[in-house]
Amino acid sequence: MAGVTDRPYRALCRHYGAGLAVSEMVTSDQSLWHTRKSQQRLDHAGEQTPRSVQIAGSDPKMMAAAAVANVENGAQIIDINMGCPAKKVCNKAAGSALLRDEKLVSQILEAVVAAVDVPVTLKIRTGWCPDSRNALTIANIAEQSGIQALTIHGRTRACRYNGEAEYDTIAAVVQQSRIPIIANGDITTANKAHWVMQRTGANAIMIGRGAQGTPWIFAEINHFLNTGEKLAKPTIAELGEIVSQHIATLHSFYGDFLGPRIARKHMGWYLQHLSNASSVRKSFNQLEHCNEQLDFINTYFQSLDGNTRLAA
Repeated sequence: MAGVTDRPYRALCRHYGAGLAVSEMVTSDQSLWHTRKSQQRLDHAGEQTPRSVQIAGSDPKMMAAAAVANVENGAQIIDINMGCPAKKVCNKAAGSALLRDEKLVSQILEAVVAAVDVPVTLKIRTGWCPDSRNALTIANIAEQSGIQALTIHGRTRACRYNGEAEYDTIAAVVQQSRIPIIANGDITTANKAHWVMQRTGANAIMIGRGAQGTPWIFAEINHFLNTGEKLAKPTIAELGEIVSQHIATLHSFYGDFLGPRIARKHMGWYLQHLSNASSVRKSFNQLEHCNEQLDFINTYFQSLDGNTRLAA
């Protein structure tokens, strides 16, 4: 979710009921923290607590040092990424590539846990490939190392985001573990969230791609889990307000140049709820200035029937 779960989007998800919003993945190499991208990923000003910062790397000492630096910068939870399937991460033996080296996994987890006084959590996949699923072993290592909670995406690294998430492995980890297990993968509706929790026995669920352009999914899930009833979808007018406020916040956070460019992908995800998404997105992507984008959003949504609810 790097490039998606920035501070503005985390705030939006928390507004709709997300219990925790983890930061974008930050490299453990502090020599790279001077870049604009890293500085923005390390920015948690005014953010709701608890603040969870995710770090990635393959050197135990560097990971421990990065954890300490982030805690000094306000992190209240350190989350270790061993699930990212991206080539540029795995090529540096980080992310899900670490699942191939269980000894190194143990060294990293022990180093980070020993370095900080805040809870340390871990995100993994079920293994490197279908022939080497080792989530059970990694979960045991994590528990023995002092990890406080474990999130499992129900795919191997080789599977990337293809096919359906497999929940059997998550259920097996839940059965053997004494720490909270968080299930992740293909959770896009309140019904699916309830089903996954029942199927796996997980203590919680994590939403990733399912929240892109649908930040109200957290409200829907909370409402369904608490009442057994489905929450009404937003109206088109309400969607317009969400989009307008989110885009304006992106402009403020990233500035006049980057803000409009980053806004384009979020606009694309929001437009998936509407019928003429392709042409509208094409027009929006040609706009380069903040005021042009906000004027476009206002005019576009005013042209629609604001009382119509989004499709279930």
